[in-house]
Amino acid sequence: MRKISLALLAGAFSALATVAYAENPMVGGAAMFADKNIVENAVNSKDHTTLVAAVKAAGLVETLQGKGPFTVFAPTNEAFAALPAGTVENLLKPENKDQLTKILTCHVVGAKAMAADIKKMVDDDKGAHPVKTVGACTWTAKYDGDKVTVEDENGNVANVTIANVEQSNGVIHVIDKVLLPKM
Repeated sequence: MRKISLALLAGAFSALATVAYAENPMVGGAAMFADKNIVENAVNSKDHTTLVAAVKAAGLVETLQGKGPFTVFAPTNEAFAALPAGTVENLLKPENKDQLTKILTCHVVGAKAMAADIKKMVDDDKGAHPVKTVGACTWTAKYDGDKVTVEDENGNVANVTIANVEQSNGVIHVIDKVLLPKM
């Protein structure tokens, strides 16, 4: 009888631990691990090869491997492909490193903000919350139901397609557009 009770108790604790620890969503066909940093996870996503190449070209790898915390709004390859023809190739040239760095750092916030945190800030600000980035851009966060959106300074709206991808140094929210600063 005692062995059965211990086994049941162990099973109950195991089930509770599973419920309490929500597994990270898959991104770009790859598992994302909460104990790895932003760069360690991003390099495994087949949907973020352009972003990873841009981060390397801008010299931001070490920064995004740092302590943080960071919230990264991570555009997919499709988001980069939707830019005018030749834009990405031009930005990846060494002579355009400053412009590339500005664009990338405008996708990074110097705090960890989960989707629920963003929604609360939007609610506190009565429907729209200004998001100040490390690149000195100010975006506008909104939401409708569970869908969080971010609008850049040009009026372009990116949808968060995968939220709350926990990292050891912050969180990633996958977005479907590249946010651009006013130039």
